[in-house]
Amino acid sequence: MSHAATIAAISSPPGAGRRALIRISGPRAGEITRSCCTIAGAPIALAERGAARARLDDGIGEQPVLVLWMPGPLSFTGEDVAEWHVCGAPDLARAALERALDLGAELAAPGEFTRRAFENGRVDLARAEGVLALVAARNEDERRAASALLLGGLSRRILGLREQLVDLRALCEASLDFDERETGGIPREELAALTQGARTALEEALAWEVAREAPSGLPRAVLVGLPNAGKSSLFNRLTQASALVSELAGTTRDALHRPWSTPGAAIELWDAAGTGIELSSEGIRDAADELDWRARERARELARAADLWLWVVDASLGPRDLGLEFQALAAGQNPPPTLLVLHKQDAIPAAESQALVAEASSALSGRIQACVAASSRTGLGLAELEREAGRLLASTTAAGEIRELSARHRAALQAARSWVIEAQGLFSASAALDLAAHALRRATDELDQIEGRTTPEDLLDRIFGRFCLGK
Repeated sequence: MSHAATIAAISSPPGAGRRALIRISGPRAGEITRSCCTIAGAPIALAERGAARARLDDGIGEQPVLVLWMPGPLSFTGEDVAEWHVCGAPDLARAALERALDLGAELAAPGEFTRRAFENGRVDLARAEGVLALVAARNEDERRAASALLLGGLSRRILGLREQLVDLRALCEASLDFDERETGGIPREELAALTQGARTALEEALAWEVAREAPSGLPRAVLVGLPNAGKSSLFNRLTQASALVSELAGTTRDALHRPWSTPGAAIELWDAAGTGIELSSEGIRDAADELDWRARERARELARAADLWLWVVDASLGPRDLGLEFQALAAGQNPPPTLLVLHKQDAIPAAESQALVAEASSALSGRIQACVAASSRTGLGLAELEREAGRLLASTTAAGEIRELSARHRAALQAARSWVIEAQGLFSASAALDLAAHALRRATDELDQIEGRTTPEDLLDRIFGRFCLGK
């Protein structure tokens, strides 16, 4: 799509809400808005930045609209931008978008608004990645990590670092024409001291980036399901842990976690209190139930922040309404990829086990991504369980955006530090200054990868292609 094109998309979350947002960016944003938005029967005026309440002719009828007008180059994308805030009914939002498309806008590709902001110099790549990480964040830790990136914490550090390295390289190159005894030369001791300062700043930036990342750095799988389904037994078998196991329901109170290696991914596996049908509402609690309520509330928090659910069901209990249980588990949230584990398979015949897997997979089509029969006591199906869990985590885009972005930043900072250390060694060895200047140039190039100054086009395509529509 050419940057001469005017793009439009629904930029609010899917589903019903109080308000829906249609965003339009490009040279025809004002023309399209004036064509269908009126105040007292006259086309809306868009001379200056501001907001106005108007009526939107969506091609079917009229609906109220709040129009925000942000002319370029000071808008988010650097282009003329109009936002239409309409009633949050999905049909009304779609009608408004279709009207913008009928009047000449093109449907925006995923991430295209942010990419235009990047390419027009409104944000650097690190801040653009902060937008992506913020959209993907699922808990407060990840929101803080993403916000720090979006608000320029890393960018400010990179800017100062880059200036240090460019100045230092310039001193090296300027000194090439002078003997150290001449007034134009810079003593190597001074160059070495300046390089140590750059190295210290790099290490501080690297420490900041490590601290910014959400705690474990591993994708999180959480065992969910009714109490006494065997989640703790499964947790112990998969991670070689020793969580307390009992026939009494509600034994698990503390949330436990351990690393879990699968063929597709290294995972942080969590076991918490049983969650299920009776836990889908807050209910009323008294002092005697306080610990139990807190344990279950912690389990709900973990489930909301998960990259993968291992939904554990006691298959030995016979026929049951799994659809109702899943509905209760997912009440009030958008569940992550879900792997159904039909547990305690050693207690039923093999033929019945196979039939249960087929029946559950059919009945829950669209709600679960895989189904495995397993037994923590005998080890039946555990290898398949590990393969499926690794596969699902490796294939989901939402999981691990912040981790992958942070890994890219850390790799570039570590490479830049290595080049600076090489420059230090060259100064100490009294090597030719052009070699040190080359090492400093390579360090600068690594920092430019973070900011997007020299990032390859295919990497940019991959980063921005992960954004959702409207961002």
